[in-house]
Amino acid sequence: MPKDLTADFSASGVRCDQEASPETIIELAREVAEVSAMRTSAIGDITRRTKILALNAKIEAARAGVHGAGFGVVAAEVQTISSQIDLAASQMRDEIVGSANRLHQLGQGLVGSMRGQRLADLALNMIDIIDRNLYERSCDVRWWATDSAVVDALEQPGAATASHASQRLGVILKSYTVYLDIWVADAQGRVIASGRPGQYPVAGRSVANEKWFCDAMGTRDGTEFAVADVAPHEGLNQQPVATYATAIRAGGAENGRPLGVLGIFFDWSPQAGAVVGNVRLTEEERLEGRTKCLIVDSNFRVLAASDQRYLLIGRYPLTTGGRDMGYYTAEDGTMVAFALTPGYETYRGLGWYGLILQRPPEVEAAWNARHGHA
Repeated sequence: MPKDLTADFSASGVRCDQEASPETIIELAREVAEVSAMRTSAIGDITRRTKILALNAKIEAARAGVHGAGFGVVAAEVQTISSQIDLAASQMRDEIVGSANRLHQLGQGLVGSMRGQRLADLALNMIDIIDRNLYERSCDVRWWATDSAVVDALEQPGAATASHASQRLGVILKSYTVYLDIWVADAQGRVIASGRPGQYPVAGRSVANEKWFCDAMGTRDGTEFAVADVAPHEGLNQQPVATYATAIRAGGAENGRPLGVLGIFFDWSPQAGAVVGNVRLTEEERLEGRTKCLIVDSNFRVLAASDQRYLLIGRYPLTTGGRDMGYYTAEDGTMVAFALTPGYETYRGLGWYGLILQRPPEVEAAWNARHGHA
């Protein structure tokens, strides 16, 4: 039955419905179609009964002969009017119900578009926060590579300068808690100092074959930096890190000769987890748990997810259609919204995507059955 639409009016006569959402409008359109069909059907029943009565009246008038002639005329007119009412009701049903159904379909499309665009905007905001955060990491590494204690450790190699550099890096780590560690490696790729030697004993470790070291040694000046995709690092107890590096140059000068490399290791899991876990979803979306927020790399490998099961799955089959931002409905009914990293300032990004998945309740239930509850 239709909802009671008489409640929640203000004193001015304007409705103050707290459920005046696009979904409510679609539901009302569906109800209008149902009510119209029901009422026109009732009219059809009445006109059919009227026609039968008119036909019976005509039969009785014919039996009465000349005395029933006038009554027969009235019966014929009633039958004609009934036919006209029946035709009008049929036309009304076709027009009103058809229009209401069309409105319902258009409304569903509109709501889907609105929801998809909203989720894509949230995906863009999510990856933008990541970009801004990682841009700061690129600034940190370029700044700290000019620290006198770091430069001295390579210009005047020895136990004393290495110890002083480690102490200096330890002070930095106390203030910048988003890092697991900071390493100084010489030109041959040997780690000579680190900020947490007690926790991560990496002194003497060779990083000569690690891409971040090689890329950093190849930078043209102090404005450039190298970055590696998120990955567990053996020297940091296999914890996932985003690694940023740049060359340490003679005299700390922007165009000085490369003496070695400063590598900083961003503690990825808690930082990224805070971003994907705090997307501004509605209370309904958050409580139902059917909306998932992910960060994936350029190969769609899951780097962070509000639902940890996606980290175990490893990769999400994103279909972008060549677009940087958009949404689509997957075969199972999941709405998939995505946005490519836009980069920030001098940080161009690594081709990562912000990704938001929103499933109908029945699809979420089926997915949980396959993968187990979170």
